[in-house]
This record gives sequence, structure tokens and C-alpha cells, in this order.
Amino acid sequence: MIPDFLVTHSGGFHADELLSSVILTRLFPQARIMRSRAPDWITPGADRIIYDVGGAYDAAAQIFDHHQRGAPLREDGKPYSSFGLIWKHYGRAYLTARGVPEAHIDAVHASFDAGFVLPVDLMDNGVLSPSVAGPFAGLTLPVLLETLKPVFDEVDPEAENRGFHDALAIARSFVEAKISQSAAKFRAEGIVHQAIEDAGERRILELPMGMPFRPAIMKAGADHLLFVVHPREKDWCLTTIRRADEGFEVRADLPAAWAGLTDRDLEAACGVEGASFCHNGRFVAAAKTREAVLAMAELAVSEAISIGLGEMTA
Repeated sequence: MIPDFLVTHSGGFHADELLSSVILTRLFPQARIMRSRAPDWITPGADRIIYDVGGAYDAAAQIFDHHQRGAPLREDGKPYSSFGLIWKHYGRAYLTARGVPEAHIDAVHASFDAGFVLPVDLMDNGVLSPSVAGPFAGLTLPVLLETLKPVFDEVDPEAENRGFHDALAIARSFVEAKISQSAAKFRAEGIVHQAIEDAGERRILELPMGMPFRPAIMKAGADHLLFVVHPREKDWCLTTIRRADEGFEVRADLPAAWAGLTDRDLEAACGVEGASFCHNGRFVAAAKTREAVLAMAELAVSEAISIGLGEMTA
């Protein structure tokens, strides 16, 4: 059944129904969004999907609310918002519509649910406060989306709907970008795994282009790797490998003597013709050619091993 209407509540809007609308409008672009609390609209019918309003959760009847007694919970007891319910039932179809390969659908669905949907669910239900973000509390996505609500003394009766649709466009951009990044990580995984096999016991991983590499390195258990090199548009990049998802500690820093140097100064410091840049933080460097960047990488490996970092990682 293809709905004619996507029904959510009128009045002030929140991240959960906005993000739900992103998913549903992609799947049903011909359907009209109706923002209402009128009984005639929030009663299930064959021509509509109702979400974040209506006082019931019944996927067969296409109503997805979470404000009622006995509201739905995840298997671990955490509450759903309308976004979590819509993602549960329509997320896989959305990913297919976005062109995610079938083999990656379940993994991308789970990853997006855990990293993007669940925090919105928890915040909408009052389980998680934006304050956990500290000074960035006002910059969390749910808070930013709600700043597009009209101010309290706005008298234009269409202001709420305009704000909703302005916020919807922004929410769509974030969802689509996050899904694209997640799908890209899974595409990159196969490339990185092949490069790991090709590298053997070498401490340097060479990739054909810049891409997310740490998740695949961790999954492969390639603890011996210390640095990654890959071409860029006009030069080559040498980068470190972070030890954990959080924080900035790396398996091995680039040599201290290179820090903050460029061009001739860096060539003199490392003895490699074509060396062009090393960040002062010693986590990324660049060279003009593949030969030069590999030579720099070998020097970085030698120094790391000489001070014991290589043995600590292996």
C-alpha cells in the first residue's frame, strides 16, 4: 500500500518526527505531510502512515506513536521514539532506495541505529540530556533542529509549518550524509582487507586512495601496522593509525624532527627528496611522489621500532 498522507502532530516539532519524515518522504515522495492532532487525521486508515501522534503503536495499522502507556521498548529496555520505530520498520527499505548494496543493508542499518537513531530516541524520551555534551550541548542535532521553531510571540499561523519544512531539509542533509558515510565504510572494508593481505608483515599499509581504514584494520587484527600511505589529488599522504575510536593516541608518531616542517626544511630533516609537509602534531605528512612517501614511511617505522613502539603494537 502506497500512502497518500504522512501524518504527524501539529504545533512545536522535535527531532524524532522530523527525522522520521526524512525516511518516509524518501520512500513515499508522492505522499503529503499532514501536521494535525484532529481525530479524523490521527485515526489509522489505509491511505496514511501516522507517527509521533495517535496514542498507539501498531505496525500493521501503520501507526507509530510512543507517548502512550505501554509504549514500545527495545530488547534492552531502552525506549523508542517515533524515529526509532520508523527506522525499525522502514529503515531497510530506505537504505535500498539510497542504493546501499543488499549485502551491506543489515550492517548499515544496525550501525545507523546505534550511532544516530538511538541517541535521538533517548533524548526525546528524557533518558539522555543534551547536557552530556558539555559545552557542545547547544550544538547537538536535536537541539539545533528545534532552534528553527518560531519564537513564542510569532503570530503568523503558517510559521510552524514553515519552520518544520525548513528543519526537514536540514535533517535530510544530515541523514543522507551519515548514511553515505556509513555505507562507504563498508565499501572501504573490502579494499582495506585486500591491502592488508598484500602488505603481509610490512608495517606500512598502502591504499589506492584515501578512505576509512581503522575499522577494517581493527577487524582484521592487523596490530603490526603502524602507518598508512595513499595518493591524493596532487601528492601522497602518510598518516598514523589511532589506537582507539576515542582520543588521539596513535600506534606510533611520525618523527619529532619532522614536526611542523615543509618542503626544503623537511627534505633536509628526513633526507628524502620530495618530502613536502609534516603536521606539527606528527600525525600526518605528505610527499610529492609515491617513492618519497614510502621512503618517509620506512624512516618513521625505523624510528618507532628503535624506541620500542613497534614492539608494543605487535
